[in-house]
Amino acid sequence: MLTRIDHIGIACFDLDRTVEFYRATYGFEVFHTEVNEEQGVREAMLKINDTSDGGSSYLQLLEPTREDSPVAKWLAKNGEGVHHIAFGTADVDGDAAAVRDKGVRVLYEEPRRGSMGSRITFLHPKDCHGVLTELVTSAPVESPEH
Repeated sequence: MLTRIDHIGIACFDLDRTVEFYRATYGFEVFHTEVNEEQGVREAMLKINDTSDGGSSYLQLLEPTREDSPVAKWLAKNGEGVHHIAFGTADVDGDAAAVRDKGVRVLYEEPRRGSMGSRITFLHPKDCHGVLTELVTSAPVESPEH
């Protein structure tokens, strides 16, 4: 079912400042940036390593672009920090259905577009011991896009 930790999502107030912290402190470099209008975020993916299934593991830094976005609401309530964990899967549709069949609420009826062309859905944190959980099927990545 799940093949790896795809990324850890970290909500932040200032994306550029947070990227600089991870670069200066740990040596992580930005692999990809984008604005996801649907989710209302500006994001940076910092690649940590490659994985045995051909994917990679990342830190995803998220800055809201509007006050009504889920990340903005989360920041207002919780402040900066870990927002979610994302697990990689070859079949987000099938795995979301399998999890739903086990009684876990899936937040999107159909997977949506995520970072770098991926397909994603989220699982309700109340059904996952307080952790907002994302399922991700990555799009093939040939080279960094900035």
